[in-house]
Amino acid sequence: MAALIRGVIRLLPVEKNVFLSTRSDIIVESTRFLRGLRRKPVRVLFPDNDAGKVVKPPPQKKMVRNRPTAAGEQPDRSDAVNMRSKTLKEPYDNITKDSVDGLRYERALPGDKRLSRLVSVAQSRKFREQQGKILLEGRRLICDALEVGARPQMVFFSMADRLRELPLDKLRGATVVKVKFEDIKIWSDVVAPQGVIAIFARPDPARLSFSQRDQSLPLSLICDNVRDPGNLGTMLRCAAAAGCHEVLLTKGCVDVWEPKVLRAGMGAHFRLPVYPNLDWDEIRNHLPNSVTAHVADIRDPDDEDGTNKLSKPGDYGWVSTSPKRKTIEYEEYDSDFDSDSDSEDEGLSLPRVETKLYHENWAQSPTALVIGGETRGLSTEAVRLAEKTDGSRLFIPIVSGVDSLNSAMAASILLFEGRRQLSMFLQTAEKKRQSKAERKFS
Repeated sequence: MAALIRGVIRLLPVEKNVFLSTRSDIIVESTRFLRGLRRKPVRVLFPDNDAGKVVKPPPQKKMVRNRPTAAGEQPDRSDAVNMRSKTLKEPYDNITKDSVDGLRYERALPGDKRLSRLVSVAQSRKFREQQGKILLEGRRLICDALEVGARPQMVFFSMADRLRELPLDKLRGATVVKVKFEDIKIWSDVVAPQGVIAIFARPDPARLSFSQRDQSLPLSLICDNVRDPGNLGTMLRCAAAAGCHEVLLTKGCVDVWEPKVLRAGMGAHFRLPVYPNLDWDEIRNHLPNSVTAHVADIRDPDDEDGTNKLSKPGDYGWVSTSPKRKTIEYEEYDSDFDSDSDSEDEGLSLPRVETKLYHENWAQSPTALVIGGETRGLSTEAVRLAEKTDGSRLFIPIVSGVDSLNSAMAASILLFEGRRQLSMFLQTAEKKRQSKAERKFS
């Protein structure tokens, strides 16, 4: 008996993986053709003598969950169908039911076309201007925009905690979509994205409520042909820190809502009014009637030998006029406004403007400061505006051998010097008014 049992045990490992099917007398190995057995064939063709016969497989029974039934009652198969349809609808029902602290949001599905708009808004200036949309990335920029009253249209986030960092009560009218963080990393233009991106309607500076308006001084910054996004963003940040009343941009400047400008500005777009794409007539209308416009200049006022002789308006500003560097190449950041300004300025009489050192008194009334770009320098209209308003060419002395200062650095020096002079002037005027009022009532 023991020998018989040992013989049976030896045979079991050989035949334990073999499945014998009596149907059609076919022997199938379960481990090798397991996937094929689970499939439902359309038809079965037999070789040999039965080649002409087509045998359709019997319909397979669906799995139905048993439910308590009365004695003799058959289970209803419609329950299984209803259960199946319910499970298919659950993912789509969750889209409308998901919410974070009462704010409903959607889940982005694969192939969602709304996600492609992020790239279009971020990279195309034409799209931003035609569609009236801007893209803001990060909690700080989005919160700053919501604080001044900008209108959000779509908000994409990766985690609920990131969404809770925003003022949810101001996102009620926007479409909120949850996406994967990996997708945000693809869309983002920064190395370490924060996991939240928003599309806003292009803000109108006249309709925004800035909290620092009561702290501003009668000092305006005019950016003339500034095409470097990093320089423009830094100028906006300096203007906000210096308490400027507004910033005016000519049509030759880079787009103020470009992502690089937004990152360099660090929220300055929502600290003071910024008016882009203005011609010089519109700029003059933004300025008060008693304004005095000054232009930044790199020419040494003590240069009498004519080494830095001005031959065109572009020689003002931050373009080197050294004879040793007659050909200077700069990278063009915005080709949409490329113009032959140098050729147009040739043959025109250059306005005469007095030169002053930057620390001399030049900000004693409502003041406008014009900073030119490093590529083109100042335009003829900028120098002519300074001449009409009795302004000056402001000079920052530097040591010999250094070509010039960066335009954003020069703007920061002049803006804070203008703030200092205006603050002292206003304080002196206030003291005189108070002393005059005391003498009147004494």
